[in-house]
Amino acid sequence: MNPVGVAPGQKASFLPLLIGAPALGIFAFDTLSPLHFAVAVLYAVVVLIAATYCRRRGILVTAAACAALTLLSFCLTHGLHLTGTAPIRCIMGLAAISITTFLGLKTLTAKERLKETERQRANLARFFSPHLVDHLMEIDTPLSVARCRPAAVMFVDMVGFTAYCSQMTPEAVIAMLRELLALLSAAVFAHNGTIDKFLGDGLMAVFGSPLPSPLDATNAARCALDIQQSIERWNERRARSADAPIRVGVGIHYGEVVHGDIGSDRQLELTVLGDTVNIASRVEACCRELDAAVLVTAPFIAMLHAEGSQNLAEHFTDKGHHTLRGRAEPVHLFGLERSVNLSIRVIV
Repeated sequence: MNPVGVAPGQKASFLPLLIGAPALGIFAFDTLSPLHFAVAVLYAVVVLIAATYCRRRGILVTAAACAALTLLSFCLTHGLHLTGTAPIRCIMGLAAISITTFLGLKTLTAKERLKETERQRANLARFFSPHLVDHLMEIDTPLSVARCRPAAVMFVDMVGFTAYCSQMTPEAVIAMLRELLALLSAAVFAHNGTIDKFLGDGLMAVFGSPLPSPLDATNAARCALDIQQSIERWNERRARSADAPIRVGVGIHYGEVVHGDIGSDRQLELTVLGDTVNIASRVEACCRELDAAVLVTAPFIAMLHAEGSQNLAEHFTDKGHHTLRGRAEPVHLFGLERSVNLSIRVIV
């Protein structure tokens, strides 16, 4: 068990010797040597050793011990006489200890901030593309501040997950899901999307939040096509091992969303909310009914035209109006059949 004040990952067994031996050596030399110079300034080396291997408390304890040894050495050598240069040498030693302690604590604070920045960057990298992570780390406005803006919301879900996994071991199911979610995540990040949340055998992604772009709908369409093409390539590899093919449905809607955090003080989740999210989820569920690889709404198609991506929009065929679960008014849907050549993603 590490002693209090020892930095994580450091071996504690050698620290008493590493810190105590030089401190006692300096004390003995300062007390017994007839030389008249500020030997106590050498305690700065001991504090630096503590700053290298210890946490904040360890540094402070070491500095206090060095200061106490400095004063003890002065009292043993000179008593309470404050004449001559001895008090000045003592003050010089205490000043060296204080300055070194201050610099050690500042360095430790800088290291802690750097680790916190790296932790935040790693956390953001789970949900945002590398480009967005770099940009988000530079802006001052917290992501938790609620914003309302237009965005493309995408839901991706594996078709027939329960039946597919019924004959698989738990380990095989987890391995398959990890590979599937890694594939989906790579496609989202490749097209400047944000992973809002993982949904077991799928995910929810957003294009346009927290940072909008001029091609949010286009990026979402390209991502959907990229996902289907990646699934096809994955199935080709799985077929060599006699594994059953996997299908996913993709549903996309474009509209206003509210971006912010929800939850309690103990647990918060950064997410997007609104009717756009609900419609996108219902559209994805409709993929099974229409046997479509990708389903999108009329507002999404209109946004593709507005962004100048007519070539992409033309490949989605009109599926007519459909009443989605939980909605009174029918929604105009456009779809891409599973038999369509998905190499059209390179166009635009």
